[in-house]
Amino acid sequence: MTLVAFETSCDETGVAVIRDGVALSNLVSSQVSLHEEYGGVVPELAAREHLKNLAPLAREAMSRAGVVPGEVQAVAATRGPGLAIALLVGLKAAQGMAFGLGKPFLGINHHEAHLYSPWITGSPARADYGEFEPNVSLIVSGGHTLLVLVESETEHRVLGGTIDDAAGECFDKTGKLMGLPYPAGPIIDQLAREGNREAFSFPKPLIHDGSEDFSFSGLKTSVRYFLRDNPGVLERSDGLRDLCASIQAAIVEVLASKTVRAARRLGVKCVTASGGVTCNMGLREMLKNTCAKHGLKLRLAPRELCTDNAAMIGILAERRLMSGAEASALDAEPDPGLSLA
Repeated sequence: MTLVAFETSCDETGVAVIRDGVALSNLVSSQVSLHEEYGGVVPELAAREHLKNLAPLAREAMSRAGVVPGEVQAVAATRGPGLAIALLVGLKAAQGMAFGLGKPFLGINHHEAHLYSPWITGSPARADYGEFEPNVSLIVSGGHTLLVLVESETEHRVLGGTIDDAAGECFDKTGKLMGLPYPAGPIIDQLAREGNREAFSFPKPLIHDGSEDFSFSGLKTSVRYFLRDNPGVLERSDGLRDLCASIQAAIVEVLASKTVRAARRLGVKCVTASGGVTCNMGLREMLKNTCAKHGLKLRLAPRELCTDNAAMIGILAERRLMSGAEASALDAEPDPGLSLA
């Protein structure tokens, strides 16, 4: 099967061409510089950029893949969750393409695509479901933090999620408190590598409560009060680095410990992780160390597939269609609050 996939759930415009489980092309146009001055994503601006970039990106993706429209057998797009006005652009473009070609269309859950992205490997990216095994999966991004039990390629159950601020949101908001530009998460990760993670003590919310839920608003508030009471810490040469390392340590320890604890409680021998925050080297190291300590296998989504991209959308859509899934309606609307069933 040859399939074209679109991803516009937030501020990344993505188009991929998939054939038989392999991404022949996977292009992403980032909007980071556009939203930086606002300290976060502005939905209307994101939608305008999607409208401007999607058609040229689609033409380039098909050209690089060596695919012409007549070879396309299906079209897919992210249906949700995400920003409503941003989702609308990619979804309607995909539906229009499917209608024009007379081919099936499939709307994909963005979280579900992340959920199965650790089973995409190599360059070019290709599905590696031959080694699939039941796992506890951590999906962690700017807007969501989820723990999911994945029992098979088609069966999964949400164990817990974000009560308030997601992990990525906590990284960005504490970074803003420290005067770092948006998005602050990657900058904190970089600075933390040269800092002392034990320099300052911050709360690790819900780490011992026994649930699979996450809460990071208290940590963000703690950082705010710390900076109020210690105004000179950022003026020291090592103060910012130590502060970043200490904040990051609190976040990643919560993520890793709760994920591994859930896997051990359920008797699952494999842990996976995906989503934008999984690019964080501190988190990747913490997951590796914690899983090794308890004898668990670990599969991490490739860093280039952790952030929003169309390859994971297209590979999952192709697999669903090849497994007999029904095509979505061509008039289906975006679902910004679409949950992971």
